[in-house]
Amino acid sequence: METKLQFQQNKNMFKDLCGHMIIIRPKHDRHRPRIVAALSSSSSNNYKIATYCKSGIPKKTVYNDNQFDRIAIHYLSQSVQLTTGMRNRKSGYDSLVEAARAVSLNFNPVQQHQLVIQALEKAFPKQLLYLIRMILPQSKFTRELFAAFTTVFFVWLVGPCEAKESEVNGKKEKNVVHIKKCRFLEETNCIGMCTNLCKMPSQTFIKNSLGLPVNMVPNFDDMSCEMIFGEEPPAVADDPAFKQPCFKLCNN
Repeated sequence: METKLQFQQNKNMFKDLCGHMIIIRPKHDRHRPRIVAALSSSSSNNYKIATYCKSGIPKKTVYNDNQFDRIAIHYLSQSVQLTTGMRNRKSGYDSLVEAARAVSLNFNPVQQHQLVIQALEKAFPKQLLYLIRMILPQSKFTRELFAAFTTVFFVWLVGPCEAKESEVNGKKEKNVVHIKKCRFLEETNCIGMCTNLCKMPSQTFIKNSLGLPVNMVPNFDDMSCEMIFGEEPPAVADDPAFKQPCFKLCNN
């Protein structure tokens, strides 16, 4: 039976990692959207790599999402909106960012993690995740498969990426996904949203649903990130990602 979060109205206010004041809002009843498949390869996603102008400020990466990309973005955005009960009228990736921003501004970090995990659980059928976990136990093959799958089918979410080698138990394997410039981080321009709405819930969801630990290591200097499949992430108190101040031009 699915566990549902119940948030009670509270006059207390909290601060997220970016220093924002946030208030807990009550949760409403919602329907459950499902994504069965919304896949697109990196070759079908046209984008322009950011370049630098004379001022030294990088230009924003431009994405030309294809039909499959738009379907995936729409369903994930709708899943987040239905989970929180906070709707927006934007479209495309802007809608997903706005849905994520609403979570960041209205819930404390722990609740943010839980809400995103709930949204992911609603978006992906449990039966499919269970089947993947059963037929793909943790191994070199599974780690490399997950890394390769991410580079092909999740460009719409995180931007261009590639599989890279690392050493696991003294042997080389391609279990690392190097995201050249994270689309979500670039669009939100907020370290707190990266750690609370992407890194932490994604690590938990992937391990609990697919049985494979993953450590996400964002680089806030160039907005790149590495997903290391098979590696346990450090505790929050020891994770460098949680010791970074937010960007000076944070959108939130």
